[in-house]
Amino acid sequence: MNNKIRKICAIITSNIHYARNKLILREIQKRKNLELQIVVGASAILPAYGDVLKLMEKDGFKLNAKITMTLEGGNPIAMAKTTGIGITEFATTFDNLTPDIVLVRADRYEVLSAAVAAAYLNIPVAHIEGGDVTGTIDESVRHAVTKLSHIHFATNEESKKRILRMGERPDCVFNVGCPGLEFVAKNNFSISNELINRVGVGDLVDINKPFILAMQHPVTTEVGLNRAHIEETLLAVYELNIPTIWFWPNIDAGTDELSKGIRVFREKINPKKIRFIKYLPPESFIALLKGSSCLVGNSSAGIKECSYLGIPVVNIGTRQQGRMRGQNVLDVGYNHEEIKRAIQKQMAHGKYEASGIYYRDNAAKTIVDILENIGLYTQKRFVD
Repeated sequence: MNNKIRKICAIITSNIHYARNKLILREIQKRKNLELQIVVGASAILPAYGDVLKLMEKDGFKLNAKITMTLEGGNPIAMAKTTGIGITEFATTFDNLTPDIVLVRADRYEVLSAAVAAAYLNIPVAHIEGGDVTGTIDESVRHAVTKLSHIHFATNEESKKRILRMGERPDCVFNVGCPGLEFVAKNNFSISNELINRVGVGDLVDINKPFILAMQHPVTTEVGLNRAHIEETLLAVYELNIPTIWFWPNIDAGTDELSKGIRVFREKINPKKIRFIKYLPPESFIALLKGSSCLVGNSSAGIKECSYLGIPVVNIGTRQQGRMRGQNVLDVGYNHEEIKRAIQKQMAHGKYEASGIYYRDNAAKTIVDILENIGLYTQKRFVD
């Protein structure tokens, strides 16, 4: 490429997005021909969901813009309106920053806002984790972002094939693996009982002994049913009487149902051996995940990070349906007896052999090499 500095604008909309992007941000930061811009918005700037701005400052990253866009409500209309606000705010931000590429990840509705704004401003969009299939509205959002994007970084070969079937240019679709797993693989994080029992509420848990990690997020296409679903999981874990670290749900539609179910359960039952935590910094979370005996719920961490770590997973319901998964995942419905049996089976099995279905060496470097050197274009055409 020529000597012009290429400006890469990375969009961070959640605590987990920051963790999974961190190695990419560092790699961009090192390049003489690249300028890193970081725009943080949505739940990433809400203290209840993880203080990403403080983490960035600690890690030595500069914030270029902060976007306030998230409406409270935990329902579909709040998601829809948040998406609309986001388009307006991202458009103004991109107009001011004039990036050469906007870098987005996955399937969040906030990410859709950034992709729409960039596309209308004729700014090429690079998309990480396109081509995956999932449950909920995320399925539609992910594929919509793919069609708005110009450069595609799939995490596996099946997803790359889906992107190509969507009519994207073959020379702009790459299977690079999951950079979030590289973050896991290249670090040896640690966490203490003192830290875990200093944050959150509930009973004290000894993480030096076998424990469960519970992460169950809303299913946006099952609004009105989410509370009943979380109550089944709560009952299953409570009856097993196994030490558990339980993470608060994310901000998607249905979160208020889940949160209320958890609060009512905690206040009425005051369960022993369960500690409820809103969030942890990325390094602490990975350390906790590595030490867990089983992940229960419907988090993508169970599909991706746990596949690489060999952590047994009990995947509940439809949120991750269709995703490629390793042998470590046991799928169940919303029934507490079924969930209990699955947890017992996975705890008895213990760790699985590590899977490489989402992992490739040097994913972050590969992505940044491409961002630095690929020819840019704005006019998209369907490739038959």
